[in-house]
Amino acid sequence: MEQDFTKGWENVFDPTDLYRLGGDLPELTDPVLLYHFEGFVDAGGAGRLALGHLLAELEHRVVATFDVDRLLDYRSRRPIMTFDTDRWVSIDAPELSVRLAHDVTGTPFLIMSGPEPDREWELFTEAVDRLVTHFGVSKLVTVHGIPMAMPHTRPLGVTAHATRPELIGGQSSSFGRVQVPGSVAAMIELRLGAKGRDAIGYAIHVPHYLAQAEYPQAAVAALEAVTKGTGLVFPTDSLREAAEKTTAEIEEQIRSSAELSTAISGLEQQYDAFAAGSERENLIAEATPMPTGDELAAQFERFLAERDERDG
Repeated sequence: MEQDFTKGWENVFDPTDLYRLGGDLPELTDPVLLYHFEGFVDAGGAGRLALGHLLAELEHRVVATFDVDRLLDYRSRRPIMTFDTDRWVSIDAPELSVRLAHDVTGTPFLIMSGPEPDREWELFTEAVDRLVTHFGVSKLVTVHGIPMAMPHTRPLGVTAHATRPELIGGQSSSFGRVQVPGSVAAMIELRLGAKGRDAIGYAIHVPHYLAQAEYPQAAVAALEAVTKGTGLVFPTDSLREAAEKTTAEIEEQIRSSAELSTAISGLEQQYDAFAAGSERENLIAEATPMPTGDELAAQFERFLAERDERDG
């Protein structure tokens, strides 16, 4: 039986000590809280690119800031500092915060983003619950990418999960019961779901050979999933343009390499066989010899590195 570590400590530690609220807070009506933390698995940068795009495209302001000195281990991910001639002039200090934004229809919603906390997960989760209560949040939604054995030439899949089946409309999943390393995002869904909160997660399926690269297509799929689950409408034109450019560059790389072209063709055949239901045991069948995901990724990473060097 799972032990509930949240009982008892709330009388000793105050979760509200972990954050500060901004001044002149607006009154909100059942806003959605969209969140993503950097540091956990995020193939293709799906969650990071999606929320980063929203913060770049939409006006927003900070309404709550977390105490990163308590939550982060600076020695595990040291912030960048700038030294100029004979003195230190700046530090790129990490920020974990909640921002208020409005979608293209004017509907307000909240964005929580920043580095994933290294410590005090239970207290942090309770602090998020207090903020959810304070802002009257109706639904929490998180997105991230996971590497899957699939070709980039097929539509990206999405694995949805939620605190109630009704929230995802009975969508099926290719996963059974599995144990995986935990994350703060998952713990928020678990703990707040136990309190009756509505929370949804969307894991975007990213081709395994592109998992380490920035893959804007995954961010587009993430925002489309959020729109479907919440009704929020986002500006995505520039993100789609970036996705089209990335796809064109990938196709250029494949055309210039017979090995890559053969590998992708084989992966397409095996993926289609799996999707049709003829191969249930593995997502990739073993009949056609092909490079491993790491070998494919290495070739694409070299190509993307050359592209970045050329562009910048």
